[in-house]
Amino acid sequence: MKAFILDRYKKKQPLRLGDLPEPTVGPGDVLIEIAAAGLNVLDAKIRSGEFKLLLPYKPPFVLGHDLAGTVIRVGSSVCRFKAGDEVYARPRDGRIGTLAERIAVDEADVALKPKNLSMAEAASIPLVGLTAWQVLVEHAKVKRGDKVLIHAGSGGVGTFAIQLAKHLGATVATTASAGNADLVRNLGADVVVDYKRQDFEKVLSGYDVVLNSLDGDTLRKSLDVLRPGGRLISISGPPDPAFAKAQGLNWFLAQVMSLLSLSIRRRAKARGIDYAFLFMRANGAQLAEIAALIEAGTIRPVMDRVVPFAATDAALTELEGGRSKGKVVVEIR
Repeated sequence: MKAFILDRYKKKQPLRLGDLPEPTVGPGDVLIEIAAAGLNVLDAKIRSGEFKLLLPYKPPFVLGHDLAGTVIRVGSSVCRFKAGDEVYARPRDGRIGTLAERIAVDEADVALKPKNLSMAEAASIPLVGLTAWQVLVEHAKVKRGDKVLIHAGSGGVGTFAIQLAKHLGATVATTASAGNADLVRNLGADVVVDYKRQDFEKVLSGYDVVLNSLDGDTLRKSLDVLRPGGRLISISGPPDPAFAKAQGLNWFLAQVMSLLSLSIRRRAKARGIDYAFLFMRANGAQLAEIAALIEAGTIRPVMDRVVPFAATDAALTELEGGRSKGKVVVEIR
């Protein structure tokens, strides 16, 4: 089968289009013919080697964390899916590789595709949808009346998180450029801070939750926005001891995680704020709940563009520039 292969870790290392053996299908696996795959900043960070300690993939391997496609075969113990089902998924860590024609995915990581979405639209959802769900629903437990700040509202995670937070009943603020203000308002943002002209930490106060996906400076300034008892959740780091424990990292790596986050954890604790790092995980059951919201019209995908399979490498490099409005999707079939 055809796939885009990463031969070595390096920033903007070109992906090689090559041939790979057909995936091995285990008893609990679903073999999927991939119609479309979403591109994510995570793919670019893995390519550059930023996650080698946490996700020790050994090159050559295939990148890609989002897919939509059709089931073509199931393992002997699979009971929820059958050949012909249209599905979407975020394969679990250690089994990624959606920039290919086919992939075998654990049944627990798969859900039926939202019926009202095309394959390309569905492929834009899994990673960003699960990230927003695990931050806002599972971790922060956002409820009606809460005030939530979502950084980078026009990005992949941001566009989904704004809609989910509004569905949960929150008042939503976001940071975005003036050119993207209408986009994020149409998604439900109540307050839009133009990060090029305004200091968000001087404009906003008394917030319950901040979802950070930006740099360390933004993370530190976000403490000024939160009330005592508020929650600062970052998906861009630094990792904390709770994450190291959940990942089962060895003693040395756990100490590294602790040191990396020591400064922000101390600052947060001094203000009575809870800091947590979240690295989303695969979860087919949550994807099924997300599909129900999409089919009900509560959440809609926001896509920057769809590119052909041959343009995968160029599109991933462009994605690193941070100018996309929503998701970039590769059409494979």
